[in-house]
Amino acid sequence: MAIFQYKAVDKNRNSITGLVESGSEAEAVEMLKEKNLDIVYVKEEQSASKINISPIIGRIKVKDIVIFSRQFSVLISANVALVQSLKIVVDQTENLKFKMIISEVADDIDAGARLSEALGKHPKVFSNFYISVVRSGETSGKLDEVLTYLADEMEKDYDMLSKIKGAMIYPAFVLTGLMGVGIVMMVFVVPKLTAVLLESGGELPIATRILIGTSDFLSNYWWLFLVIIGGAVFGIKMFTRTDVGKLTVDTIKLRLPIFGKLFQRIYLVRFTRSMHTLIIGGVNITKSLKITGDVVSNKVYKDLIDKTVKEVEEGNSISNIFSQSKQIPRMVSQMMSIGEKTGKLDVILKRITEFYGREINNIVTNLMTLMEPIIMVIMGLAVGVMVAAIILPMYNMASNV
Repeated sequence: MAIFQYKAVDKNRNSITGLVESGSEAEAVEMLKEKNLDIVYVKEEQSASKINISPIIGRIKVKDIVIFSRQFSVLISANVALVQSLKIVVDQTENLKFKMIISEVADDIDAGARLSEALGKHPKVFSNFYISVVRSGETSGKLDEVLTYLADEMEKDYDMLSKIKGAMIYPAFVLTGLMGVGIVMMVFVVPKLTAVLLESGGELPIATRILIGTSDFLSNYWWLFLVIIGGAVFGIKMFTRTDVGKLTVDTIKLRLPIFGKLFQRIYLVRFTRSMHTLIIGGVNITKSLKITGDVVSNKVYKDLIDKTVKEVEEGNSISNIFSQSKQIPRMVSQMMSIGEKTGKLDVILKRITEFYGREINNIVTNLMTLMEPIIMVIMGLAVGVMVAAIILPMYNMASNV
């Protein structure tokens, strides 16, 4: 399959450009003729196989969708037709894969489909959350406002996660380097140092014997070590695909000593921000909860939200289940209850999002400050173990001579 760029004229004599995926140029021409287009030119832009070679080039990032939403919103608010707006956005988009998808959306709309229906054909790019908000904007006639709001909220979520990932890069890099240096020492350095200790024939401390055994294992059975690591990664990956596995892993995340509180705040912000966006967009409470359950991406919270959906369908309060859960701060359930009673749930959700958003920033800042001493302690312990296991026995040998 290959991607072809085309220029054509529609039935209203408007000039349009776009991308089409086909096996050959002739097939691409036939596909365009079926849409009642008069072809000006068709040329191959890039083969699909080249896109798939690099997942980085082919991947559509959240930032791409944010920029698309913002540009699309500006064009619609300027009273530019939907199809024409999409064609303009295609020219402004750098991601080739995304260009092709937007072009297909434009073609579907030109053929009579609604925007939400056309976006729904690409679920891996446009989530159920995104499509539901767009559909509500179509119904209310406020598509430009909804798209701008979507872009703003997605950008906030993207910035939050980027900040957290950025904070974790330094400790991850240092710990990975420590592990690498440790393995090199175990395989190449420790055997030479411990050879002298073994030749002495004396009684070695337990720490030294453990170090020598670990070094021998890594030196002689490094392939088995790699197999164990690979098997563990594969096993964990398969386990997390099951419902029990997801629930177990997500529960562990929330109970981690340092990061558990951070994960809890992240999931709460995802829930409140998504609910607020959907309610503002005109989506009803029940459907908003169902969609938000998938957006949160945590099995513990998804189960809570699913139970809440049943409560709401039975006519009960949205805060009933939340007030009984240990994973939901009491303030959240109480504020949501007030929001329901006063009819200002959207305002309350926005306040909760802002509050916990600031708390996440504070936690991340504190973690960045805390990580340096923690890493220093880990390095100190590693050096201490090496000294206790190798240097001290050598010192004792020298003292006994």
